Amino acid sequence: MPVRVDEEDEEPTEGVDYGWVMQVTFVATIVVGAPVVAVLSATVTLPSWPARVSFAVRVGAIVWLCTAVAVFLYARRTA
Repeated sequence: MPVRVDEEDEEPTEGVDYGWVMQVTFVATIVVGAPVVAVLSATVTLPSWPARVSFAVRVGAIVWLCTAVAVFLYARRTA
């Protein structure tokens, strides 16, 4: 009898679960990044909306990169 498509083997996977890493990075970046951008924006003069958007993107990219690396290293260490 053929194996049903919706069944999968219960063998443990090896290595890093990249789906988990992406999900945790997304959530952690929002949770950590929003307050960081808000606090840092209080120390900088941002006269126009394009300046505000540019600032948020630049700071958010740095926060995202640091968060992604930290989550990946955590996942690799615990895997």
